[in-house]
Amino acid sequence: MRRSVVRSGGASTPTGRATGDAAPVRSRERFLEGGPVDAGVRTPISDSWQRCRSLGLSPDRSDLPFRADLDLEARIVGAAVPVLDRLRDRFAGTRMNICVADAQGTVLLRRFGEASLARSLPAIQRVPGFVFAEQFAGTNGIGLALAERRLVHVYGAEHFAERAQGSACRALPVRDPLSGRIEGVLCFGYPRSYENPALATIIRKAARAIEQRLLGHSSARERALLRAYLDTEAEAAVSGHHTVGLDELALTQHPRDRAILMEKATELISFAQRAAVQVPLSDGRRVTLMSRPMTSATGVQGVAIEAVLPDHAPRHPLVAPRHIDALPDFPAEAAASRAVVPAGAAAVAAPGRAARNVTPVGAEDGRPGPAPPSRGLLLVGEPEVARHALAARRRLELLSEASTRIGTTLDVRRTARELAETAVPQLADYVTIDLPEAVLRGEESADPHGDLLRTVVHGIRDDCPFHPVGKRVDYGPATPQLRCLTSGEAVLEPDLTAAAGWLAHDPEHTAELLARVHSLIAVPLVARGVVLGVAAFYRGRDPVPFGDDDRSLALELAARAALSIDNARRYTRERTMVLALQRSLLPHGLPDQDAVDVAHRYLPAESDVGGDWYDVIPLSGTRIGLMVGDVVGHGMLSAATMGRLRTAARSFAELDFPPDEVLTHLDNLVGRLDREDPAADTTDIIGATCLYAVYDPTTQRCTMARAGHPPPAVVLPDGTVSFAELPAGPPLGLGGLPFEAVETDLPAGSQLVLYTDGLIEDRHRDVDRVLDQLRVALAHPGRTPEETCQVVLNSVAPAHPSDDIALLVARTHALDPDRIATWDLEPDPAVVGEVRTRALRRLADWGLDEAAFAVELMLSELVTNAIRHGSGPVRVRLLHGRTLICEVCDASNTAPHLRRAASTDEGGRGLFLVAQLARSWGTRYLPQGKVIWAECGLDGV
Repeated sequence: MRRSVVRSGGASTPTGRATGDAAPVRSRERFLEGGPVDAGVRTPISDSWQRCRSLGLSPDRSDLPFRADLDLEARIVGAAVPVLDRLRDRFAGTRMNICVADAQGTVLLRRFGEASLARSLPAIQRVPGFVFAEQFAGTNGIGLALAERRLVHVYGAEHFAERAQGSACRALPVRDPLSGRIEGVLCFGYPRSYENPALATIIRKAARAIEQRLLGHSSARERALLRAYLDTEAEAAVSGHHTVGLDELALTQHPRDRAILMEKATELISFAQRAAVQVPLSDGRRVTLMSRPMTSATGVQGVAIEAVLPDHAPRHPLVAPRHIDALPDFPAEAAASRAVVPAGAAAVAAPGRAARNVTPVGAEDGRPGPAPPSRGLLLVGEPEVARHALAARRRLELLSEASTRIGTTLDVRRTARELAETAVPQLADYVTIDLPEAVLRGEESADPHGDLLRTVVHGIRDDCPFHPVGKRVDYGPATPQLRCLTSGEAVLEPDLTAAAGWLAHDPEHTAELLARVHSLIAVPLVARGVVLGVAAFYRGRDPVPFGDDDRSLALELAARAALSIDNARRYTRERTMVLALQRSLLPHGLPDQDAVDVAHRYLPAESDVGGDWYDVIPLSGTRIGLMVGDVVGHGMLSAATMGRLRTAARSFAELDFPPDEVLTHLDNLVGRLDREDPAADTTDIIGATCLYAVYDPTTQRCTMARAGHPPPAVVLPDGTVSFAELPAGPPLGLGGLPFEAVETDLPAGSQLVLYTDGLIEDRHRDVDRVLDQLRVALAHPGRTPEETCQVVLNSVAPAHPSDDIALLVARTHALDPDRIATWDLEPDPAVVGEVRTRALRRLADWGLDEAAFAVELMLSELVTNAIRHGSGPVRVRLLHGRTLICEVCDASNTAPHLRRAASTDEGGRGLFLVAQLARSWGTRYLPQGKVIWAECGLDGV
């Protein structure tokens, strides 16, 4: 153990192990070494040491928590400053350190008898703001006074910390005389050599002076009621009944419990009746609050609320509160008699005299006193004041609740209903809200007075005969609703039986309404200068009609709700615009083709519109392209970017690029859009995902590639469901990374299901579980694509999607082999005539004789070009579907080009003839070679 020296009057006094009081020093040494506390140590000190050990505190600790946010406006500060100044003058020239701490042990004020002391002491003993609660500073005056809740004396080695071994201190809690609640602690710190028994009397008088000043902050009427209560209790004290403050009754009371008890006490005072109510606390105990009406000597009518605990023993000793010697403004009357107070009880004055401090027997020497009382004064007050206070508190609570309940979504109807739900039943019994149809659409109403639609009806019962939701409401010029809309001010009708305008509005239901309501407040909903509608608050259950305070509260609620409704309206308008743009950029219809049966769905997110898209693209050779994509982000930019990407993707696909090359071109495009956007920064990078599949009904094979997109689901005709194993590929926009296409067989009758991530990804759901749900929903091959779309949205899609959902379902078909004619030719010009003959014969079999002339010319030109300018074997194929398609394939990658031949040219007119005879024509490249195709319409055949 370290040694320290405290200087007093120039002399050095050794402390610690070498000092006197050897018994406490040795006891402390043994305790710190892990031994038990000696029997000679006072009980409060030994208990405190044990608590310090359980908290793991170290006696060598020299730092304490410091709070810079001191509440220098606290009641205890204003009451204590003049008292501490007088104490400083009294102890002038001594090494006395006087401080006041709050109820949490934070020092708020300090005064020193010797000015130089403030410069010689460490910061924790001279600067306000340090916390001396026992759990931080160990056994000390302030911390022990808060723990024991009475006057304490800590001397030398009784301190837990090494730094305090050479000093002594006395500390006493300072209480609010009205409630008994501890407001702070007054503490005297001094060298051990300065010890004087008179200090106990001085600190008691100083604490009483601070308490008197605290009581002076209360009103004269409250003091009169307190005096009446004390006079009554003086008689009870003689008979053995005595009171203590609630703070003594609930040592471990949670602040929330105190707030509940105070609110319930205020409510009981407002009733002005004798009553008893049980209030449960957070620790399981139940406190009984008893109200006692009384009248002061000056005629003030009031109520005292007492708290009564169950009969079981409390966890810690209870100490009676101290009352002041004299109440301000009370007449000084001679004591008619002096009551003999039992040990451990509070002395309560006889009429004309307040209670004196009484210290329980054993309080200073550690011996426990007799059983404490279990009843205490909680609050005194006047009923009318309590009613106003209760109403004001509930208004503040309602406004606070409104700030969290109103405007939780950006939906106009939902926001209006949140206003009604907040007001019922705290303010009104029924609420109706009428909004113009234009506001519900997100627009400003051209006639907000006459275009009202009943939007919300909410109340304590559902059978009140108001106009139902959805009905147009036409208010007459004398109705409160129209008057408030015209004036812009809330209109109060305290008695509806005398409100002629309201009575004339709905004569059919007036009598029935008056049986349920009797008072009305009509409030306009106005935000940012825009009239949004009107809210009507009705009262019926409470016989007290609405008043001006209620009107002000309704106006405040309506103003807050109107701002949220206007935000929702503006958002609705923006969302409607974006959604309209999004839908205009999506396909408006499905192309005519025979390769697949297709159904699709687009479901926008609840909060905002994104950039999801889908497309069905007819390709050459009766093939079909299926595409879904998703642009990163939401809003107008994402929708516009989606339109650009969909247009570009369709163009790349119609050039007959394979899926991996289409994604490569899209990747380059997205990167270029990102670089060319002058407004984009590092946080607004354009990105997208995409899946592209090409199905060929002539071979029943599908080629697919994806760029960071979820893989498609494949449903075979037997009901087997799988997810295509495709290389994921990078999202579009990263650049420089390849995409890989995969080819798979899709028998006729299979379903290919393409979707965006909004269908399966949600922060509240597990993706694997959702995929299992999707697999179950798709395992019904007999359903049509339309039925499959609906089942998937009903069973798999989230109820409140946070992202867009695009869904595309395609059931595959196979082209009848009898409608396919194929011939392999040698690269010899002599075979051209033979091909024409075979083709004409097949056209006759198909009943297409009228197309023979055009097909004969096209085949002659295409086959001749393939033999003359191409290489390798030549293949001719005729496909008879909705149209007639002629294909000529060779091994060369050189494509013919259409040009306008001059009048002197001998050739160059072949492709021109093909272009004139065919509906469309083009080139499709293969891994080895190319296909030149021409399509003829069969409308006139």
